Amino acid sequence: MKRFLVAAVAMLVWTGVAGYGAIAGWWLRPIAPRGDAQAFMQAVTARAAAESKGNIALVLLRHGDVYAELYTPSIDPVDRDTRFPLASMSKWFTAYAVLQLVQAGRVDLDAPVATYLTQWQLPAGPFDAQQVTSRRLLSHTAGLTDGLGFGDYQPTESLPPMSETLRHPRASADSAVAIVVGRRPGGGFQYSGGGYLILQALLEDVTGMPFVTWMQDSVFRPIGMHRATYAYLGSLDNVSRSFDARGALVPTYRYAAAGATGLSASARDLIAFAQANVQANRRANVPLRSATLERMRQPHGRQFGLDIWGLGVALFAPTASGAYVYGHDGSNAPAINSAMRINPDNGDAVIVLVTGNPTLATAIGGEWTLWQTGVVDFLSIERAARSALVPWLLGFVTMAALRRWRVVHRRRTTTPFKVATECL
Repeated sequence: MKRFLVAAVAMLVWTGVAGYGAIAGWWLRPIAPRGDAQAFMQAVTARAAAESKGNIALVLLRHGDVYAELYTPSIDPVDRDTRFPLASMSKWFTAYAVLQLVQAGRVDLDAPVATYLTQWQLPAGPFDAQQVTSRRLLSHTAGLTDGLGFGDYQPTESLPPMSETLRHPRASADSAVAIVVGRRPGGGFQYSGGGYLILQALLEDVTGMPFVTWMQDSVFRPIGMHRATYAYLGSLDNVSRSFDARGALVPTYRYAAAGATGLSASARDLIAFAQANVQANRRANVPLRSATLERMRQPHGRQFGLDIWGLGVALFAPTASGAYVYGHDGSNAPAINSAMRINPDNGDAVIVLVTGNPTLATAIGGEWTLWQTGVVDFLSIERAARSALVPWLLGFVTMAALRRWRVVHRRRTTTPFKVATECL
């Protein structure tokens, strides 16, 4: 029994070590040598060529400056100015605008969000809606349980007003969803698209301006994001049309929740935004100063035992300085995927915009994070877990072999003594 317990404890310890090693990136090899940007770009270019069924815009920044770019068209030309749908990456820009109001003293992060809302209020329920604050909405810790995922609207459909979307949102899962406080605010991380629709309403109610107008005048124009828009892509020039995962053209959809999923932008726009983040202290025209940007990157949401979310940005992996690679991804039907990661330690960044593969941008973003930090991106946890399987099995086999060797060795050393004793 004692031997069995020792073996069980050893396996539990090794399982923990293998699991930690998976998260820490021990079992995964970066696709390029650390610091070799040319090799990294060659590797992701080959992957894009192999896996893309539509359009891709990919930009690599080194120390805040553009190092390399890749634009691959399926049918239409693609360049720096081609607009792509950003899907949920739109939330990052909404959060950026909210932090503008916080920086200006117009919004208190810890005041009840109801203080600022005039056009809509959270419905009554078993949990205290007064505990829903801007800080918690930004970090997905407000207790909202909608899980949105906003659904698509066909080009011929009329978009409902925001108040109607707040009351009766169309979910991507095609099921009835309500924007309500379904768990204790502050009780933990739960992703909520509905929270960002509330923040969109807050921006309108505090500024007295339409959300789209405020974003253009106060965020996009000062940064230099001249092609960023919430307008319907199907009516604009130089856009990436939508492809499914097989590469077939599909309708370009519309989205009712602008602040959560409705933004489109070009690679040039996102280059400007990345530079506004990493060069804030060197540029007079950017809306957020470095101290506010650093505030956005402070951990608030946790999952898998890891810090994964700040105020509007995902915290993908820790950096050498103790900060985090941060950014946001987005995904919409049928095969729209976007990703952007920034390393605050060195000003490096990657931007990936895809139509025609539902996961490629996130996968490249994860490869970039591993290449930058040696640590697995939290969105790559499943891949990291698979990477631990072989080391875990090797450890199991090694321990089993050692145990077998000890048993055989003990028999060989004790048997002569036993025989001699019997002879006496």
